[in-house]
Amino acid sequence: MKSVANVVLNDFTNDSRVLKISKSLSSFGLQPTVVAMHNEGLLQKESMGVVDVERIKLTSRPWPKWKLIQLVKYFEFLVRVFLRYRNVDFVHCNDLNALPIGLLIKLFGRNVTVVYDCHEYETEVNGLRGWEKRSKRWLERALIGFADEVISVSDSIASEYKRIYGIPKPRLVLNCPLLKEIEKGNRFREILGIRPDQKIFLYQGALMRGRGIDILLEAFDGFESDENVLVCMGYGELEGIVKSTASRSDKVFFHPAVSPNILLEYTCSADYGISFIEDISLSDRYCLPNKLFEYIMAGLPVLTSNLFEMKRLVEGKCIGIVATSNTIDGFRNAITATLRLDYSSVHKNVREARTLFCWEEQEKVLKEIYNVL
Repeated sequence: MKSVANVVLNDFTNDSRVLKISKSLSSFGLQPTVVAMHNEGLLQKESMGVVDVERIKLTSRPWPKWKLIQLVKYFEFLVRVFLRYRNVDFVHCNDLNALPIGLLIKLFGRNVTVVYDCHEYETEVNGLRGWEKRSKRWLERALIGFADEVISVSDSIASEYKRIYGIPKPRLVLNCPLLKEIEKGNRFREILGIRPDQKIFLYQGALMRGRGIDILLEAFDGFESDENVLVCMGYGELEGIVKSTASRSDKVFFHPAVSPNILLEYTCSADYGISFIEDISLSDRYCLPNKLFEYIMAGLPVLTSNLFEMKRLVEGKCIGIVATSNTIDGFRNAITATLRLDYSSVHKNVREARTLFCWEEQEKVLKEIYNVL
């Protein structure tokens, strides 16, 4: 049985894509091991069903998070992973920082195959600038051609990689949930006291900057009528602002984040799902967030910001409304426009889209890739 080191530079406590890929690789007859970073309180080795996990313990891990020290930590991780996994058959590299590790193993190993899995537009993420951005661009340009296969999470990003680096267009493996039949729930109304005649618009995920939280709060709080309400479910740096608004507004509600294994049972209790990504980087502009696919799987029509990939999907499949602009007025108009939708017709389209945007369909592409390799 051929072995796969599925390398990720986090502690693998909440990375659904890496877990889904590992389980799929096992179903293909391969032997995957998730190779991650160790943190205090976590097991160094554990088994998640058919997937083994090894978290690499670093001597330098407790050291300060200065830039230079972070580089030392990275090189220690690289060396330890290389020494431990230099005899594997495949290295699946999640994100750019894992690619040098895979290629080092390929350089000194025997018949090692490297898959580069780009979870976003690696060199164009929000906040990346200056020498750090230039160095990442140089690194990706220098190394990407040595990968045996490149995977992307959006067609626009795949096209950009082909244009910029002159490589074959990366294969598309979307970050979709497993196909699951979800019965319509009522948890938000029961827990938060929302009336049956009110439409629930759900934002679930990280409560952080770049996700339009402040715009959404002002858009809903500014309505005279309370026929449309916003539920924010998640955690993050803006949680305090959401709670503060919810405490004084009858149109905004807060619910803490819930475990991923019961998430969709809450999601399906809403009427619409909101996916708002601000247009502040190319990675954001071309993204297809996993939250969008979670809404679809839960049977929710969606309301999205006006970004290219999300607009193409939503309007192409007729599964919701795209805001005309990523502004307060743009979203208020979009919210009002949902009231004019034939909800039953849109809901039918969403139900049909579930079978297209599920992990079972993405797994077929992944299997083709590994069969060829």
